[in-house]
Amino acid sequence: MANKRLIALKAFVSRKKVLTEENTGNISDYFGDNVFNDKSMQAYLSTDAYAQINELIGQNKKIKQELADQLAFGMKKWAMERGATHYTHWFQPMTGSTAEKHESFFSGTLAGGIEEFSGNVLIQQIPDTASFPTGSVRATFEARGYTEWDITSPAFIMNIGAGKTLCIPTIFVAFDGSALDFKAPLLRSLRAIENAALGVCNYFDRNVTRVVPTLGWEQEYFLVDAAMYYARPDLVMTGRTIQGRRPAKGQQLDDHYFGAIPERIYSYMREFETEAHKLGIPLRTRHNEVAPSQFECAPKYEDANLAVDHNMLLLDVMDRVSSKHKLKVLTHEKPFEGLNGSGKHNNWSLRTDTEKNLLSPGTTPRTNLQFLTFFLNTIAAINKHERLLWAGFASAGNEHRLGLMEAPSEVISVYIGSHLRETLDIIEKRIDEDTFGEQENLELRLDLHNRIPSIMVENTDQNRTAPIAFTGNKFELRSIGASANCSSILIILNTIVTEQLHVFKNEVDALIKGGDYKDVAILKVLKKIYKENKRILYEGDNYSEEWRKEAKKRKLSFISNAPEALEALVAEENISLFEKHKVLSKKESHTRRDTFLKNYSLSIQIESRILGEMVLNQIIPAAADHQNKLLKTLKGIKELGLDISKNKLLEVLSEISQHINVIIPLEKEMAALRKKAREENDILKVAKLYNKEVKDIMKEIRYHCDKLEMYIDDNIWPLPKYSELLITT
Repeated sequence: MANKRLIALKAFVSRKKVLTEENTGNISDYFGDNVFNDKSMQAYLSTDAYAQINELIGQNKKIKQELADQLAFGMKKWAMERGATHYTHWFQPMTGSTAEKHESFFSGTLAGGIEEFSGNVLIQQIPDTASFPTGSVRATFEARGYTEWDITSPAFIMNIGAGKTLCIPTIFVAFDGSALDFKAPLLRSLRAIENAALGVCNYFDRNVTRVVPTLGWEQEYFLVDAAMYYARPDLVMTGRTIQGRRPAKGQQLDDHYFGAIPERIYSYMREFETEAHKLGIPLRTRHNEVAPSQFECAPKYEDANLAVDHNMLLLDVMDRVSSKHKLKVLTHEKPFEGLNGSGKHNNWSLRTDTEKNLLSPGTTPRTNLQFLTFFLNTIAAINKHERLLWAGFASAGNEHRLGLMEAPSEVISVYIGSHLRETLDIIEKRIDEDTFGEQENLELRLDLHNRIPSIMVENTDQNRTAPIAFTGNKFELRSIGASANCSSILIILNTIVTEQLHVFKNEVDALIKGGDYKDVAILKVLKKIYKENKRILYEGDNYSEEWRKEAKKRKLSFISNAPEALEALVAEENISLFEKHKVLSKKESHTRRDTFLKNYSLSIQIESRILGEMVLNQIIPAAADHQNKLLKTLKGIKELGLDISKNKLLEVLSEISQHINVIIPLEKEMAALRKKAREENDILKVAKLYNKEVKDIMKEIRYHCDKLEMYIDDNIWPLPKYSELLITT
């Protein structure tokens, strides 16, 4: 049988360069061309319909039938003029990817036909959704789900080869309205935090009527040659290599980081960026990351809901375009053992409709007090709900990178920089409830106005080991995995900050009612918040043993695995929290926990099955072939009359045999554990079994397979090696 690895190597060597079509104009000339955006709505809607839809978007109200029909007519005309023949409700189920079911505009009989698209179809569809993960929300006989248009996210046209489809961003809910996706609870959390933030904002500016969380994500990914990819069953089935010996040269020299982008990769990047820009995704940054064949892209910040949609859309675009360049994109959190994994940093802030970033230090005492208010309340929310935050980071893939000296540790902390820490210490030491004087001099005595403006200069991204860092005008959450939907953490962050802002406002209002000046009351509560929540702040090395010891003293949580982290979703206090702010019902919280646990177990089940197949069908047969080759060599030496009793080849044969003899029973034990898991009905016990037992056996099998890779003839070894996979030029 032909060696797939050698075939893949031959295909790689003979690879011809893919030419990318030149874009001679400015990006601004075609940016958003495939989006039914504000410009398109003005062109294809009546003046009255355009005004109505803008008002509805701003107020999150439902669309009336007449307006929906006008929107559908204009949207269909716009899409068909650009070559679209089909439409789809585009949604984000709890699979972690996106979903779509295409329907033709055409409707006809033998007598003729017409292109149709009504307001009812635009707003809602009932796709056949029985096979999507639903946890405990519905039984198979209740499988019907509804997709409903999210009017805050514009429709777009997706180019798929020569075809074009109108895509309508939607939420996905069950027959009883329960959320079955990421978008529905995200939108609820956005409404919750807006209401909470508005009340606090109005302490400082009565003109603010809207507050919107903003998000800037940084997407890391690997690229491998397509021929190499398809010669690796583990990459095809799981997105990561579950066997593979580290290359002699990996990332030790740091020569790939920010290095010159190879021409083949550069051509790919330019093409997917062009497609992204046409879809209104404001990509701005591209560069080489730390590991060989690892890269990153990042956009300009956007409103959080749109930013999430754009990230999920971009992942699809990147994958489609990579095929044209005979490449494959890997967004698994740890595709290669021994090399840095991939994350997706989420940079979060709050923006008002007066264009004020609430986490940006200001130029006046009043704006700086506002900054400190939102800054400290966010820290308090993180401290009080650190275990719940971990549920937003948890996944089978992310377990491979967290706490491994390449990504944030398993203990949550917040880095704010020494300058801000000193400023907060001033607040704690100087504010004494018995010595407050006139309101107008309060800020000057605290010396905050002169100190805070320099924060923007000092507070750069200095501590890369921190799970969460304040970087001048935003909080950067670094523990999210590269394949994750950003909503998984935003839903939680928005909710816990919502709760904290309500607590803060209630305490301030009580002090004002008791006779304190407003700003005096605010500073008193801020002092209390800092004192009670500063245990979460840390400016040192989060990888160090000293921090682990200190974190234990501070009674911070150590979360080592996804099943443990996901249990926070169904803790009674967290269920009450989500219900209080109408983000998730109790049933929805349990549904999400159950779905994510099942996805976790299935991911490891698939990995273990693929590893078993690779061991039995490829690795052990290759080892046996090499043994036979060595035996023939020894036999030839013996036939020459030479003594082979001390020949070093015997040691190699013995070494190979030892590894084979360990692997075979381990593979049987791994299969038996999978059978045990199938017979267990408790979803948490199944997840823990895969986490505690199956993963350990997989790790041991991998060790022995990697040793075999070192000994076996290069012409016999069947799988592309790391040194081959990591070459993409």
